[in-house]
Amino acid sequence: MGIINVLVVDDSAFMRKMIAEILQSHPRINVIGTARNGQDALEKIAQLKPDVVTLDVEMPIMDGISTLREIMMHNPIPVIMLSSLTKEGANKTLESMELGAIDFITKPSGSISLNIQEKEAEIKTKVLHAVNAKAEKLTKTKPKKTIIAPFAASHIHKNENKDVIVGIGTSTGGPRALQQVITRLPKDIPAPIVIVQHMPAGFTKSLAKRLNSMSQLTVKEAEDQEILQKGTAYIAPGGYQFRVVRTIKGLQAKVAKEEPRNGHQPSVDVLFESLAKLKEEQVYAVMMTGMGADGANSLITLKREKSNTIIFSESKETCIVYGMPQAAEKTNLVDYVVRLPEISELLVSQIKARGE
Repeated sequence: MGIINVLVVDDSAFMRKMIAEILQSHPRINVIGTARNGQDALEKIAQLKPDVVTLDVEMPIMDGISTLREIMMHNPIPVIMLSSLTKEGANKTLESMELGAIDFITKPSGSISLNIQEKEAEIKTKVLHAVNAKAEKLTKTKPKKTIIAPFAASHIHKNENKDVIVGIGTSTGGPRALQQVITRLPKDIPAPIVIVQHMPAGFTKSLAKRLNSMSQLTVKEAEDQEILQKGTAYIAPGGYQFRVVRTIKGLQAKVAKEEPRNGHQPSVDVLFESLAKLKEEQVYAVMMTGMGADGANSLITLKREKSNTIIFSESKETCIVYGMPQAAEKTNLVDYVVRLPEISELLVSQIKARGE
């Protein structure tokens, strides 16, 4: 529980001052320095050796993405990005997550947000959590992606009465983790995949589009009342709760603006509790990297209502933040604790085994 030294990087003198004051007001956080652009930041990191960096996406001379790439390739430390709520800001934020940024904070009103104090609690909380997160070194060569074999006709449950649905819950570090899981699944997986990724409105649509462009599956943002299709992954829209219900037409998405559950909208607990009410379906629940405990209570409900539910939890070894998987494992209901690169393969093998 020592002091966390933070470097604040932003091209706006006003933003540097405001963010530094917000952080400095916490007894465990010390702003060790500030930088006005990426080039300045790299020099300050080498000189000051901060524990955490807050990094603006849009900057002159060297922007946030280029700076982040240099940090993660040569001196990986936890980085939190600050970005605008624009479509371009969302795309750049997701790119930064792929490069290894731990988390991001949206500026409420553009690059110079006079109301940045609205984000005070979030800024402090994310810095406090980031110091314990894993910052992985970025390599120039991308790891070879193993393509999982498609489902043979015999695997698609000809003799099974129950359909299959896969639920995934994730938060901090989730975009990068989802990329490793979703892009490896075969397009003929005989199940819809429903996902809660803690993100604000606007970012989940960009995430869905990005994953869709990389995947064999169709990946999209869930829409209210649409009928869920096998071989499609549905991401809960930011700022809405996402449920699945059984109708005469099939499984249907219910997307509604509600109160947050334990601070989250979308919430993993809300989604997984809806899966527990599905009488006919075999449920596979996957809990991946993220801070907090969202989803743990609904795993208890799932196992109580549907004892044949299979629960996977990402192992501590590969989690960016071990909070949500750790909370899941503390329920003593997790069937498999799995390293991130192996989740897709084990999930597919479990589903295939049901059809043999």
